[in-house]
Amino acid sequence: MKVKDTLEVVTDRGRLTPDDALTLLEEGDLIDLGRAADTVRREKHPDGVATFIIDRNINYTNICRNRCRFCAFYREPDDPKAYVLDQSTIERKIAEMIDLGGTQVMLQGGINPDLHLDYYTNMFSSIKARFDVRIHSLSPPEIAYIAESEGIAVREALSALKAAGLDSLPGGGAEILVDSVRGKVSPHKVSSETWLHVMEEAHAIGLKGTATMMLGTVETMTDRVQHLAKIRDLQDRTGGFMSFIPWTYQPGNTELGGRSMSSLAYIKMLAVSRLFLDNIDNIQGSWVTQGKDIGQLCLSFGANDLGSVMIEENVVRATGVSYKMSVDEMVRMIKSAGRIPVQRDTEFNLVKTHC
Repeated sequence: MKVKDTLEVVTDRGRLTPDDALTLLEEGDLIDLGRAADTVRREKHPDGVATFIIDRNINYTNICRNRCRFCAFYREPDDPKAYVLDQSTIERKIAEMIDLGGTQVMLQGGINPDLHLDYYTNMFSSIKARFDVRIHSLSPPEIAYIAESEGIAVREALSALKAAGLDSLPGGGAEILVDSVRGKVSPHKVSSETWLHVMEEAHAIGLKGTATMMLGTVETMTDRVQHLAKIRDLQDRTGGFMSFIPWTYQPGNTELGGRSMSSLAYIKMLAVSRLFLDNIDNIQGSWVTQGKDIGQLCLSFGANDLGSVMIEENVVRATGVSYKMSVDEMVRMIKSAGRIPVQRDTEFNLVKTHC
């Protein structure tokens, strides 16, 4: 009865408490949760559209001082596979993306002690001088490091990057926004408070962002709910998150190891995210970590977006998991789910409907 009563809160357009969310995760029936999440999705997106974006995720360096235990991508500076991309390589990759219909470039990398503010401002200003493209780049840990390395405030670093061409921030580095969890999986990375502070400062100067959650390391259900609550609280204050993106940890080739989270547990978390995050309109399903079949199923469990076709992706691929997607495949997948496939831009403006 408690689960039924909790779901009725949502259908009556009430707001779930963290305890409600925990009850749904621990006791809720998957199908009931999916049905409720899909109802909320239809209320927010009654047009029957499912969106995707064409972009490119360019990892400008794999050198990283954080050495997160869940990451298979980073390299030490003296590793023969360590790299920093030069500007000509970055611009060539962007040109290729634009030729494929892309509208957004996501530049993210490791916390490389040799790179400072001028590297990023020069990179962004050069890109903007040559291309009409959205720069959706640099996660909060990267921003925090840039500010630290320059001895300036986070807002000052963000303002300089915005002036050079930064348009919005991806939500990388959030993992689980509970410091006891972060101490086990990413002990050298910024605290949850710092991650949230960077996002709040970004929102304050007009840089919107996305929020993410990495599921399936050592966190508990309670930790996951705390993460959702922190995201919702910040969104209440700023309204700066364009979407929420839960994705699953992939243990291959990592120090942390362990087992992959089940797809059923993932879509249950996705549904609860839709129900709890009543102030974030767009919820993205992760076909990149779950594969195409589960990606399609996400559209029935609260997701209205499937993210990017991923012209390039290196971080998840480093774990040994590599799913690929073309625009035609994305369109077919969305149509097969009974939805209308529409290409979007970063801020969810509709670019092209695929009939």
